[in-house]
Amino acid sequence: MHLEFRIQLKHLAMKKDIHPENYRVVAFKDMSNEDVFLTKSTANTSETLEVEGVEYPLVKMEISRTSHPFYTGKSKLIDTAGRIDKFKTKYAKFKK
Repeated sequence: MHLEFRIQLKHLAMKKDIHPENYRVVAFKDMSNEDVFLTKSTANTSETLEVEGVEYPLVKMEISRTSHPFYTGKSKLIDTAGRIDKFKTKYAKFKK
């Protein structure tokens, strides 16, 4: 390599001590359809899930690409946390 190119590459090297320490494989679970997928993340969690004999930190989600109407093409409303009922109860007093 040319000396000038090596000097340029040296300046593009990753900076030290700025990247997160807890970057690891995490299980994300869609609670509406029980779908689980693994990916790397720094998300903090106290729960774990065993997938194929290996235990991973678990992040629970209410909706993901496997249940969202935009990705599935189905307009189905899934209310796993009772949010619609809570909303209706909260604002029933304003009903005319």
